[in-house]
Amino acid sequence: MREQIFPTVIQQLCEQFAKLPGVGRKSAQRMAFAVLNSPEGDAEEFAQTILEARSTVKCCALCQNMTDDELCPLCKDTRRDTAIICVVAEARDVAAIERTREYQGLYHVLHGVISPLNHVGPDDLTVKQLLQRVNEHNVSEVIMATNPDTEGEATALYLAKLLLPFGVKLTRLAYGIPMGSHLEFTDEITLSRALHGRTNMG
Repeated sequence: MREQIFPTVIQQLCEQFAKLPGVGRKSAQRMAFAVLNSPEGDAEEFAQTILEARSTVKCCALCQNMTDDELCPLCKDTRRDTAIICVVAEARDVAAIERTREYQGLYHVLHGVISPLNHVGPDDLTVKQLLQRVNEHNVSEVIMATNPDTEGEATALYLAKLLLPFGVKLTRLAYGIPMGSHLEFTDEITLSRALHGRTNMG
């Protein structure tokens, strides 16, 4: 039997950090000791912020993005184009698109993708809310911005089929060859999408 190096409470703290996505055992240990070595006030503030976020953050009543109010800041922004909805899988995808400063419409967060292997079906996502928005608001275009993987593609196709009767324009993000890469190292699916999403140069 291996001898326990640290007190049980430290082991438990490491285990909690290790539950976070993308955090391995060593990273969890570093995080745990960073918290333990921080000033007491900082540690208390860290813990309090987590509790406060858990108790106050909820889904926006319109787009399902994370917010601490009835509507998120983007939905309350009167400068946004309310006729265009960009559908994303997770709230963090909203942040990624916003960083481009190119999109001025609204969003709809599904909170996941259809994944039979993980027992996630349409009823586990915010599909009904999306259909209700398109039906009740003057929406002209819905952009599918789910990830270009098997589950993301399947979810986009499923939603497109449901939205087709509403007569809105349905578009999909163009996925192509990343800047700085070489054709010989690019997979067939990416090349195919790049060909279909080609743009006019003149």
